[in-house]
Amino acid sequence: MKKVLSLVAIAGMFAVVACGPSKEEVEAKEKARKDSIEAVEKARQDSVAQAAEAEKARLDSIAKVEEQEKARQDSIAKAEEAKNKKGSTKPAAPKKQEPTAPKSSGGRSGATKQ
Repeated sequence: MKKVLSLVAIAGMFAVVACGPSKEEVEAKEKARKDSIEAVEKARQDSVAQAAEAEKARLDSIAKVEEQEKARQDSIAKAEEAKNKKGSTKPAAPKKQEPTAPKSSGGRSGATKQ
């Protein structure tokens, strides 16, 4: 009985090993794993490229705002310069009119005698 049991156990072990994945299945799994790694790597490269584009757009936006601010400051400086030039030549002062006494018509106007 021991011999029969030993033979059955050995046959069972061979059956378990024989039921494992075939060479094609192992190769297919390995190919799927490599394809998955490549897809992840490509996605990472794409995200790095998108981040670089976003950073470039941000820097371009900052540069544009700085240019606009510089143009505004230049405009203010030109206006101040023009104001200073205009202020350095003294404009003629308006003539002051001296108050004059009202001309009398000889009597009281609008007054009635009673």
